Amino acid sequence: MREVEVSAFVPASPVTVERALTPTAVVEYEGSFEVRDVTDRDDGTTVTVGARGLTMRLDFEEREDGLCYRQRGEEGPFEAMETEFSVAAEEGGSRVTASSRVSLGLPVSALSDRVAAWKRRGELRRALDALAEDV
Repeated sequence: MREVEVSAFVPASPVTVERALTPTAVVEYEGSFEVRDVTDRDDGTTVTVGARGLTMRLDFEEREDGLCYRQRGEEGPFEAMETEFSVAAEEGGSRVTASSRVSLGLPVSALSDRVAAWKRRGELRRALDALAEDV
């Protein structure tokens, strides 16, 4: 499993940023999947997403300083994937950090997981850019 992390300054208060970090918005900010269904649960939200014949469910939980989610089971492109967005106050706005741990579960994991992490890094950067534009 590989881990990637990106961080960006967002010129908005932590409260404003946290309000914008909804499960649906995060999926849209990342830009790789379309939201197909949203189900609220007692302990969080499940978002069913899809793209090019692939459908998977992402289980979201709110955290004190942000939001986290993980791919449910092995129904998506990854053997395992979990992602966390955290928000901290910084002078003039907020510091938003997105980190993700991914594994494709393929035989040559040193190479395949590196590629998966590279793709996730791009999605996370895209998400933080979209978030900054949105708020």
